[in-house]
Amino acid sequence: MVGNAGRIKALSDKPSPWGECVTSLESLQPIINAALDAVIVIDVTGAVRAWNRGAEETFGWSQAEAVGAAMADMVVPDHLRDAHNQGMARFLKTGDAHVIGQRIEIDARHRDGREFPVELTITDAELGGERLFVGYLRDISERRRAEAELREGAERLAEEQTRLRFLDDLNRATANLAEADDILLNATRMLGEHLRLSCCAYADMDPDEDGFTIRGDWSAPGSPSIVGHYQLADFGKLAVENLSTGRPLVVNNNLEELAPEEAATFQSIGITATICMPLVKEGRLVALMAIHDRVARVWKDSDLALLTEVTERSWAHVERVGAAAMLRDSNSRFQAAVRAVEGVLWTNDAEGRMTGDQPGWSALTGQTREAYEGYGWSDAVHPDDVDGTVVAWREAVAGRKPFVFEHRLLRHDRTWGIFSIRAIPTVSADGSILEWVGVHTDVTAQRRDEATLRELNTNLERRVSEALAERKLLADIVEGTDAFVQVVDMDFRWLAVNKAAATEFERIFGVRPQVGQSIVGVLDDQPEHQEAVRTIWARALGGEEFTETAEFGDPGRARHAYEMKYNVLRDAEGRQVGAYQFVYDVTERVREQERLARAEEQLRHAQKMEAMGQLTGGVAHDFNNLLTPILGALDMLERRSVGGEREQRLIAGALQSAERARTLVQRLLAFARRQPLQATAVDVGELMAGMADLVSSTIGPQIKVLVEIEPGLPPAKADPNQLEMALLNLAVNARDAMAEVGVLRLTAALGEVSPGGAGNLRPGRYVRVSVADTGAGMDEATMARATEPFFSTKGVGKGTGLGLSMVHGLVQQLGGDLRIRSRPGLGTNVEIWLPRSEEAVASPDAPPATRTQPMQRGSVLLVDDEDLVRASTADMLVDMGYDVREASSAEEALSLITGGLRPSIVITDHLMPGMTGVDLAATLRTRLPDLPVLLVSGFAEHSGIDVQLPLLSKPFRNSDLAQSIAALL
Repeated sequence: MVGNAGRIKALSDKPSPWGECVTSLESLQPIINAALDAVIVIDVTGAVRAWNRGAEETFGWSQAEAVGAAMADMVVPDHLRDAHNQGMARFLKTGDAHVIGQRIEIDARHRDGREFPVELTITDAELGGERLFVGYLRDISERRRAEAELREGAERLAEEQTRLRFLDDLNRATANLAEADDILLNATRMLGEHLRLSCCAYADMDPDEDGFTIRGDWSAPGSPSIVGHYQLADFGKLAVENLSTGRPLVVNNNLEELAPEEAATFQSIGITATICMPLVKEGRLVALMAIHDRVARVWKDSDLALLTEVTERSWAHVERVGAAAMLRDSNSRFQAAVRAVEGVLWTNDAEGRMTGDQPGWSALTGQTREAYEGYGWSDAVHPDDVDGTVVAWREAVAGRKPFVFEHRLLRHDRTWGIFSIRAIPTVSADGSILEWVGVHTDVTAQRRDEATLRELNTNLERRVSEALAERKLLADIVEGTDAFVQVVDMDFRWLAVNKAAATEFERIFGVRPQVGQSIVGVLDDQPEHQEAVRTIWARALGGEEFTETAEFGDPGRARHAYEMKYNVLRDAEGRQVGAYQFVYDVTERVREQERLARAEEQLRHAQKMEAMGQLTGGVAHDFNNLLTPILGALDMLERRSVGGEREQRLIAGALQSAERARTLVQRLLAFARRQPLQATAVDVGELMAGMADLVSSTIGPQIKVLVEIEPGLPPAKADPNQLEMALLNLAVNARDAMAEVGVLRLTAALGEVSPGGAGNLRPGRYVRVSVADTGAGMDEATMARATEPFFSTKGVGKGTGLGLSMVHGLVQQLGGDLRIRSRPGLGTNVEIWLPRSEEAVASPDAPPATRTQPMQRGSVLLVDDEDLVRASTADMLVDMGYDVREASSAEEALSLITGGLRPSIVITDHLMPGMTGVDLAATLRTRLPDLPVLLVSGFAEHSGIDVQLPLLSKPFRNSDLAQSIAALL
């Protein structure tokens, strides 16, 4: 692929085309792989050094197969390989490289052996002291096909326009001719001159169809006339077979296509190429029209089609003048018949009554004398024509003028015919009418022929009108379309621009285009836009056809996205004369696609998290019910000091595990957004400052903790306990990411979300809490899964994978947002965006004095559908000194109350089969307003629960239950 004209400087004098940042093939590889076209890098030996994905798709060789192999053996066709090798050798010897920097079109070879055209541009470079050649190749097979189709379409359009103009000229030249020979001579002359023939002729066949007489011809200067009589068989077997069956005879070169003796007949009258068109009437070959050339000629389909149409039109005109002649003859015969009293003659009296013997009328109509006498003759007239006949007859009688009319008449064979009537009155000396003498002439065939001729003329006019209307329609469509259409010549001057394109160009660039102006020149005061317009149009004017989508407009204003399709404009000979462009404003489509993609991604994530939230919420509830008796039993064993030191150590360990399980359930509930929250106004700065020591002691002395609080920070809406747990979780995650060495920065500041901003937050002001570390960081894939429950990068046994999930669930429940930024090797910054609270921070209550709960007295009605939970809770109450009455459902508890039971307090589970704990509390409040009710629930979703109703969450210990009862009483 090296070896065409051109000179280049020595490679050592030429800078790298990729700049100083590219110093090796390894650094060049991402650029090559990003290219859409095929990119091949070879060294001076022709060996492939780089081969991108585009090259794999274009040539079929994989990168692994191509790199190191000889490029010429893979992609250069055999007939070009010597030129390629000679060009490489010449370059190495003389530095003379003809094609470097040039864009050329050349054949290439695919792995499967097929050859196809490519557009090739070669650049050279020196990387690391090594000479390399970089080839950019694009498969232009589709473009070649499109160009060929466009050329063919333009040629067909030009041919059709030329054909229509010729036929229109022929029609006008023939319209006024009255003789058949004049029509045919005119047609042969015009057709011969139009197709640049040697000869064009017409002939009549002999009655036996074996011979024909050329009655007239047109011959070009230097060509002989061929008028005369000939035998059809002398022109060969093919001529006899085709013409006798009504098929045209087409011969491009009779010296090659016919037998020598057959070709000799043609050659004797100066013909080498011919098309002979037969005219068959009622199954007989009656005439011929032919076009000839004295040299060999490859006839086109359009030549045959034009000859066919000219033949049909010419014979139609011949039939037209023949019909006119027939009409003249008919009138002459009519006059002669009247004068000679011949034909279908009839007589009527002055009033139109038919009398006497009328043999001609009787023979024509089949009426008897009794039938036609008087006005009976009118019975033979078509019913639809009677009134018209009577009116015309009366006018003739009143005016004493000849009666001339046409009507349909029923013949003797019961068929209807059209008859021309002419009747002359005979008058007396005083001018009165004595009788009428008339003749009926059958003109049925004549009228049929005239109708056929009118139809032929009408079809011709319609086809011409349709062709002209098609042009106007195309222009109207282009002008009326919403697409922006521009056409420029090779000098960037507008050849055409529709209204939509002119308006949009003016909107973008501030100048309205005019035909004849330069599309580049009108942008002299806008150099950046001018260069962009010049560059993209230069591609199209350079022969490239392509489609691009890009944005245009003032960066300070709304920019629009456009889909631009550029095509090459060629003349009838296929030469490029410019380029044209169809542009559509696809701004809304692009924006809608972007919005749809974001919405679909958000929906998928929300559905995923909602499903996992529902799952984890249900699991957490069941866990709470399981943990309640476990935690209660272990708490009782610890308080009663059951067993020796070893047993107490085991009980303490089990109790610690149960507490850890309770914390895990809280995290699951937080992820599921079902953690019971007591959101209040929180001074985040004070909370974080108070946690500094706790965080430092938790993460260890080797990590430096920095706390930065923005002055004047407003309160945030949050649950302080849950927020502390969230911050502590994030701090532990940061410690693990830093391998216990680094800096942990806790920051609280005011943040603001603008309309249309990123994320799921509404516009407004928020308190932004961030936990940033200098640890290992996360890649994009890890960040995408960071908030998924049970996802952890800490390894088996080193984490639950619920830390970030709990934090995410917490902030979502509070109406905030969780944002994570991280880069591998640089650390991670987790931001909690909390809604700003409009309430003031409440003053802290004095801590209650710690005291030992005394033994209580009284009775408790305990309601729970879980037997183990109910039994464990009953044991706790008994230890506190209460008498316990148990019920497994709310309905059972109401039955006991109705039966007279009056407990000191009612402790009930919330969600149970049938009536819920809330419903039970409401019923008891109606019946016994002073009876205290404590609601216990393993679910964290407390929608529908009265906020004034005391609530204890499962699992709980003896002390938790005692404090809740004490607060209630």
